[in-house]
Amino acid sequence: MIQLQGVTKRYGDRTALHPIDLTVPEGEVTALIGPSGCGKSTLIRTVLGLIEPDGGKVSVAGSEVIPATAQEVRRKVGYVIQDGGLFPHLTARENVTLMANHLGMADAEKRITELVDLTRLPADALDRYPVELSGGQRQRVGLMRALMLRPKVLLLDEPLGALDPLVRAALQEDLKRVFGEDGLTVLFVTHDMGEAAFLGDRIVLLRDGKIVQQGALDDFRTRPADPFVTEFMNAQRPAVAL
Repeated sequence: MIQLQGVTKRYGDRTALHPIDLTVPEGEVTALIGPSGCGKSTLIRTVLGLIEPDGGKVSVAGSEVIPATAQEVRRKVGYVIQDGGLFPHLTARENVTLMANHLGMADAEKRITELVDLTRLPADALDRYPVELSGGQRQRVGLMRALMLRPKVLLLDEPLGALDPLVRAALQEDLKRVFGEDGLTVLFVTHDMGEAAFLGDRIVLLRDGKIVQQGALDDFRTRPADPFVTEFMNAQRPAVAL
């Protein structure tokens, strides 16, 4: 469903992505993890066509992502960023239905009702502005907007990073349920190995624009491909162990 072949990206003298090969099969949830500046957000933005790679090829649902096809590809993809990325001058409902109204979606109201149930957003929150919503509610609205057009692919860039632990845990549970119920192909960015293991079918660890290792959590624990893997795992010390 998502494929990157030899994808590279440079910003001046800095290489953000060395040649990256990555395949995300249909229906799989893949977590991108690694330290700040390792290339996670750059990678996910190349999938969406927000960043054009310097080399290599990106494909989504069989379509190569190039400037000429980027708009068409984005209609197959839902995108969620930290704090929802909502327009502050629009209500939650207006944020959710923005593209649906632009495209003349016939069953928009029915879809909103489905998404309210799916994301467990209080129905009265739809008529509030983002500043009137809690962080968790803003994130749920951002997820509703991403799912409104029934995408095949969902991309999430640190969607829960700014939330307190209790809200974050509740949203992790809801995201896992949403991923399963909708059968989505998901690629999401996180700094948290626990979150990556809980939500992801596969974890991909990046460092300095390169994939260091990919697999299940147990692979990272028992078969580290590089000393950095062990170092990164040790740095993910849970608070209860302190």
